[in-house]
Amino acid sequence: MALTRRALGGLTIGGTAAFTLAACGGNEGNGGSGATELTWAIPSAWESWNENTQSGNNSYGHQAMYPMRYGLDGNTTGDWDENGEFHLNDAVFASSEIISEAPLQVQYTLQENAQWSDGKPVRVEDFIFQWYSISGLEEHADQTKALPASTSYGPNIASIESPEEGKIVVTFIDGYLDPEWQFSPTVYLPSHVAEAEGFADWQTDPAVMGDAIAWFEQNLSDVVTGPYKPVDFKMGEYITYELNDKWNGSVKPTVKKLTMKVVEGTEAVVTELRQSTIAGAWPSEFSQEEFDKAAEDEALGQEIYEGGVWLHIDTNLNSEPLKDVALRQAIFTAINVADAIGRVYPSTKVSQRLNHFFGQKSEFFQDLITPTGQGSGDPVKAAQILTEAGYTGAAEGEKLTKDGTAVPNLVFRFGEGDATRTTIAELAQSQLALIGLTVDLKAIPDGELGTVLTESDFDLVIFGWSGSPTFVAAPNQYFKTGVNYGNYSFPELDTAIDALKTTSDQAEAAALANEVEAIAVPLALTLPLFDEPQGILWNKNLIEGVKGNGNSQGGPIFNCAEWKTV
Repeated sequence: MALTRRALGGLTIGGTAAFTLAACGGNEGNGGSGATELTWAIPSAWESWNENTQSGNNSYGHQAMYPMRYGLDGNTTGDWDENGEFHLNDAVFASSEIISEAPLQVQYTLQENAQWSDGKPVRVEDFIFQWYSISGLEEHADQTKALPASTSYGPNIASIESPEEGKIVVTFIDGYLDPEWQFSPTVYLPSHVAEAEGFADWQTDPAVMGDAIAWFEQNLSDVVTGPYKPVDFKMGEYITYELNDKWNGSVKPTVKKLTMKVVEGTEAVVTELRQSTIAGAWPSEFSQEEFDKAAEDEALGQEIYEGGVWLHIDTNLNSEPLKDVALRQAIFTAINVADAIGRVYPSTKVSQRLNHFFGQKSEFFQDLITPTGQGSGDPVKAAQILTEAGYTGAAEGEKLTKDGTAVPNLVFRFGEGDATRTTIAELAQSQLALIGLTVDLKAIPDGELGTVLTESDFDLVIFGWSGSPTFVAAPNQYFKTGVNYGNYSFPELDTAIDALKTTSDQAEAAALANEVEAIAVPLALTLPLFDEPQGILWNKNLIEGVKGNGNSQGGPIFNCAEWKTV
């Protein structure tokens, strides 16, 4: 899950790559200035170096680490370009193909010189290390030390072997199929580094494997597969990169030193761009006002586009009042999504999100939310739901009670300093007051979204999921028992989610995803709000080659190996 933008804010399901563009042949020349260094702004902090884990499933960390992963970030084998076309990371992979359908077997052919930045070859153990990291199985790793962000893939693997040099074969359990097999995670962390750090028994001792995963959370390994290797870094603040001289990708970067550092707020980004202290940024919060101001400066370039980041409000079923489905339904019915959109984006066209897995432009889109009234901002209907469930006070807007006991105040968490999320939380507070609910607003300090989510430190919370053109893994991340952030556990949902991995046909899988949607919506677990407009800004006197990309969780950083200095 890449929260917020993947899921955490990014998270990461996030909450959700890297690759080389097929059409590009390289970057000859450094521009006219002779400069070879660039700094790119990341909008917020992160709390983990390991994107496999729930606390590491954070969009901001994903962006900061993108130059050293370039698609091999624990989620997939490559990335999507701005046109929605998928590309294998060609520094590691030559090809991937299905060699058997019963059982499903996928064979990966490695590039002749596929290697890590320390010169060690990519090996089958690296694939196995990733498998064990995300299986969610106790026999592979102590789950109390390293809870994976998603288990949609790992537990379905039966074996990973190398039948011959340069070939890796992944065999899945009987009955498992996947219409999105070509995007499956493969190589991410260097297993030989884990062994060198004292975790030599990771394959045979789940406790050691759990410790190894946790070690990668707290320690950034400078052994990588991407075009850049980290040489200086501080958690949640910055990473400085230099070229990886062992990089075998088809695009040869010419920017010799690249720094990713945190700059919070669009206003601050514009200021730093004008001062030439950063070359560009992808602000997490789109502000039409700030982009309009930036447009007045001829030195600043910008692009506004529809992206894959969508906001939602989640409930926490560890919260005693919210265990009642009627209360959850009433809350979602009282919240007015259209009003929120109008206030946050008065001059920008933004559509309400009406499906957890498919946007309105998708051929698989079905609106199962509107008929329920969720997001309609209808306090009368919300009060009716509560009255029928035995609550009193809702119709009168008085303190909501049930069986003579007042419903406790609910804590609504939102990103500190994020005007969009703050406004929506404030609107929800006033709208829920109309049905007798008292909501206490509590901001999430910068960089702590992952902790708040993994520790369930909320009753209600607003954050963003950042996705990609895939959809099969999303139901698992959002709703599967033991994986999601809202402590949802419904056998009927789990069964419907598991069914997605019983077909290799995309249309059939999409229909199964909508069956999950049909079960999840009445449970009122997560209320989709809207797809956030995305915008990027850059200083045209410092950088060229920047492109908006609504398909990659890396956003405009997806082609950072192609960037040039001016």
